[in-house]
Amino acid sequence: MSCWMPRCPALSMCRGVAALPITCLERAKELKSRLGILLHKPELGHRIGAAGKLQLGCRQRDSSREVLEWRESFDQLLKSKNGVTAFHTFLKTEFSEENLDFWLACEDFKKTRSKTKLASKANRIFEEFVQSEAPREVNIDHETREITRKNLSGATSACFNEAQAKTRTLMEKDSYPRFLKSASYRDMTKQATSCGTSKRLHT
Repeated sequence: MSCWMPRCPALSMCRGVAALPITCLERAKELKSRLGILLHKPELGHRIGAAGKLQLGCRQRDSSREVLEWRESFDQLLKSKNGVTAFHTFLKTEFSEENLDFWLACEDFKKTRSKTKLASKANRIFEEFVQSEAPREVNIDHETREITRKNLSGATSACFNEAQAKTRTLMEKDSYPRFLKSASYRDMTKQATSCGTSKRLHT
């Protein structure tokens, strides 16, 4: 649709975009491109496929703020679907994405209401992540592994709580600081900060 046409519905939107500083628009496009590389992936692990799309467009300011919030705390990162996906992509570079996948699987597991499904899911998660020599074995101590094994005999939504907590602590203390220092995240925060500063100077 061309914006020079009379009564064009997109006219006001086009004028609004044109009023933005060129440098800010360029930075926003670059930020979108960088995020796109991280986020437009096939489904990764448990329940993070839906986070594979980030639409900046009209929400580019909100998206920039979201990127900056990831460094405030590990909880803030985990609350963001896009943050979880970006963190997962980083963990893949360190070959430790199974820790996040296990944590996400436990979050999903705790939402299960059917007792039959609870038991089958518990066994599947244990076999994939917890038992010794599991295909995607997470780094937990022997005692926690055995406690989790015993919990399977009467599976409840809390049977992975201790193992999940240990894995979360490991990610928060070890992987998360490295993620914040990674080149990809530093580039994203730089773009987000620059765009935000440019917008304030031109308002």
